[in-house]
Amino acid sequence: MQLVLGLLLVGVHLVCAGTHSLRYFYTGVSGVRDLPELTVVGRVDDQQFMYFDSKIMKAVSKTEWIRQSEGEDYWDSQTQTDITYHRSFKNNIQVAKERFNQTTGVHTFQQMYGCDWDDQTGEINAFYQYGYDGEDFLSLDLKEMRWISPVQQGFITVQKWNNIGALLERDKRYFNTECIEWLQKYLEYGKSSLKKTVSPQVSLLQRSSSSSVSCHATGFYPKEVTISWMKNDQEHHEDVVLGELLPNEDRTFQKTSTIKVTPEEWKNNKFICVVQHQGETKRVNEIGTNPAPSPIGIIIGVVVAVLLLIVIGVAGYKVYQKKKGFKPVNASDDGSNSSDHTDPKA
Repeated sequence: MQLVLGLLLVGVHLVCAGTHSLRYFYTGVSGVRDLPELTVVGRVDDQQFMYFDSKIMKAVSKTEWIRQSEGEDYWDSQTQTDITYHRSFKNNIQVAKERFNQTTGVHTFQQMYGCDWDDQTGEINAFYQYGYDGEDFLSLDLKEMRWISPVQQGFITVQKWNNIGALLERDKRYFNTECIEWLQKYLEYGKSSLKKTVSPQVSLLQRSSSSSVSCHATGFYPKEVTISWMKNDQEHHEDVVLGELLPNEDRTFQKTSTIKVTPEEWKNNKFICVVQHQGETKRVNEIGTNPAPSPIGIIIGVVVAVLLLIVIGVAGYKVYQKKKGFKPVNASDDGSNSSDHTDPKA
């Protein structure tokens, strides 16, 4: 069990066309003075829309659409629930350290949850999990509505939480209805940007006649894209390396697939790069057919990705590395929106 329930093996980077997601990431870190003890990030699809940390002690908006759609009451509620979770985190990470027999060092405690909704089929999914020092600690089996843990140190908490019927009913109600309702509301708020579609620009690039050939797709949104190669009208997978998805400064994305081929092979065979995005297919077979992407755009994309790794890395780096973008909402009993999904003490 890799921090995601078996039925929900869908990271943010794997969300398909037509599927939208709501995610919250609570990352607590102990043993590092210069970082906030707790950081909270809320995301809808590929966009971060809210942020909180225990240094500023305030939930703030990160997109114009949430800023224009919700007022002070919303942000006051967000702030208070995150402050409450900060107090809970201090207890939970101390409990975890005691159970793992740890007294010093840097340790991380993460709470992650959210839901997916396919606006074409109506299918919904959800997940709720905890991690400690980059490893699975607790997760909620949403089919059986019971907490499970892959490690002995989590058994005490599992037994305790599974005996709280009101807690399980709250979670069931939240993930079956409230999470999806808030996701749909956020999608309506940000429909001009969240539901936009931008086609990729595709180029074949080569540094020299003897170097590898790269198929570079950039400027596309949403980020789900497939890049493949064909040789003489047949699928070709040999000596192909697919690069990481990277963000551009304008919130679009870029991705590269590189093929190792000799000048003679390229000359004597027909190689085609095929890029598929949102039902559209682009084929490129000539080096330099399209203008090369702006070096500044590539550099900024790399810098943004590196900064993301640094921020999440120090406060939960091991978990992020496992999930590569894996990536919550209201859980209050009265139905008001809040990022709080605080469970009883561990």
